[in-house]
Amino acid sequence: MNIMMRHVITAVLFSVFISFMVIGVTLITFPLDSWSLLINQEIANVPYLLLVFIIPVVAGFIIGVSTGLYWRQRLHRIDRQLDELVKGQRLTTEDEPHKELNTIQQRMEQVQEKFRLQAEHSQRMVTERANEREKSLQEVVVQERNRLARELHDSVSQQLFAASMMMSAINESDSPDIETGKQQLRMVEKMIHQSQLEMRALLLHLRPVALKGKSLQEGAEELLLELRQKVPMEIVWKIEQFTVEKGIEDQLFRILQESVSNTLRHAKATTLEALLIERDDTVILRIVDNGIGFDVEKVRTSSYGVQNMTERASEVGGTCKIISLPNEGTRVEVKIPRLKKEGENND
Repeated sequence: MNIMMRHVITAVLFSVFISFMVIGVTLITFPLDSWSLLINQEIANVPYLLLVFIIPVVAGFIIGVSTGLYWRQRLHRIDRQLDELVKGQRLTTEDEPHKELNTIQQRMEQVQEKFRLQAEHSQRMVTERANEREKSLQEVVVQERNRLARELHDSVSQQLFAASMMMSAINESDSPDIETGKQQLRMVEKMIHQSQLEMRALLLHLRPVALKGKSLQEGAEELLLELRQKVPMEIVWKIEQFTVEKGIEDQLFRILQESVSNTLRHAKATTLEALLIERDDTVILRIVDNGIGFDVEKVRTSSYGVQNMTERASEVGGTCKIISLPNEGTRVEVKIPRLKKEGENND
């Protein structure tokens, strides 16, 4: 029942009640010997009883319609303002003669102001976060540039400079000893070869190959196969087929890239073995080379690559263990627990 009907019915019922009150007062004030006198009584050719009911009912109907229209207009106005509030528009303010409705309007204006302040705060926070991300990204880019520049200078640049100096010495040498010349050329070839390995390793950092929709196994095999074709090193692998979450796949693949890159740059290895298996609900990634090795404790705090692998394993709840001894190679083993989803049963 809408507000118009409620006001009309209320006014009509009240008018009927008034009519009965008028008749009651009339009968008490002017007692009748016979009801026929009241029934037959007329005013302007209209029966008295009918007139007593018609006039209040009509008046009540008119009053009910008037008040119903008035309050419906007020409620429509409040509804319009609430709609403006929901849409985030500015409220249309009008003078309200009723104190209660004026209070409601003030409350809505307070709510609108609160929404405005919240929106302003949210926009400011978004802007600050965007600025912080941009600043952080710029800092990371600068740090990475400095690191790569330092590594290029410390490795590739020095090796190429040494090879250039040795070639100059060979060209200026008047020694007829062919064997000595061959030995020097082999040294130059070795330096250039090491420079190539350094460059390939740095390219893995600069342009890491993403999985791009492939599984971890497919991405790992593709990476190792490409290295086998381009790098003069014996590379073998054993990769089993199983499924893990996308986040774990990405982190394991990045760890594999980092470990292979370190082997190419520093290990001077001739063989590299990679293992990717699952045992007892644990994913195991193992990379082993026969290179020159290093002191793990000294390198752990200073090597960006070692820290990166450890952090990536930790992010997915795993561990990264590195074992290396001078002249005995390096072994990197990552273990990540594979949590079973609801509904999975143990084998």
